[in-house]
Amino acid sequence: MAPSSEQGLKDLEVDLLLEGIFRRYGYDFRNYARASLLRRLQKIQDMEGISRITTLLDRILHDPAAMGRFVESLAVHTTSMFRDPDVYMLVRKKVVAHLRTYPFLRIWVAGCSTGEEVYSLAILLKEEGLYDRCRIYATDMSDAVLDRARRGILPISTMRDYTLAYQQAGGREDFSSYYLTDNAHAIVRANLRKNVIFSQHNLATDEIFNEFHLIFCRNVNIYFNVTLQTRVFDLINGSLTPFGILGIGKKESLRGNPHADVYEEIEPGLRVFRKTRS
Repeated sequence: MAPSSEQGLKDLEVDLLLEGIFRRYGYDFRNYARASLLRRLQKIQDMEGISRITTLLDRILHDPAAMGRFVESLAVHTTSMFRDPDVYMLVRKKVVAHLRTYPFLRIWVAGCSTGEEVYSLAILLKEEGLYDRCRIYATDMSDAVLDRARRGILPISTMRDYTLAYQQAGGREDFSSYYLTDNAHAIVRANLRKNVIFSQHNLATDEIFNEFHLIFCRNVNIYFNVTLQTRVFDLINGSLTPFGILGIGKKESLRGNPHADVYEEIEPGLRVFRKTRS
């Protein structure tokens, strides 16, 4: 049946765009939450100077560079160092002791964006004496975003806020000792990058690639619909060791997750969970 309204026609255009991208490039955005997806699509259209979604589809299908810009723009880059300091304080107080029981730690930061969360964990683990026996796998779907994260270059203008968050998270050192500066940037020191592997991974389409003792997938699932949220939780649950630790965003929950009954929240409201069984 043909769309009966202007909104119905727009929905059809969006469906065709997402289906075309999936078939051409393998990126699957079809189960992203529609409202936030539409907002970001409008920004992409404005950036490309395009008024119709069908024109955007034509450009993306025939120009891989346009697809690269699309992926980078559609990826969510809202992140900061020691975001939600009370979560990192909880990790220090109640999670680190558990992590010490492993001879070697594998950690996954899924949807790592530009790397601020990765380096926050690296600093915490270094101060707790665990960094030298861990490997942090930091993944995102955008290669361009991963390149920025890999270089560890942050705006110098953010350092004051990051210093405060670090202190609130229980930081023990001079925060400025963890980065170098030039006039405009702070560059994370190389010793905080040596045990981090940045790699492309798409939560919507890719599979389990290792087993982890700690997984941070924070403020990612809020951009997905229920179908994709369920897929992501299946992926995470299969990737987490028994008694492993899962951190999600404060506005996210395990409600509706088919594996929710195997997790217990370590402290109410902070959304850090212990997996109690397989």
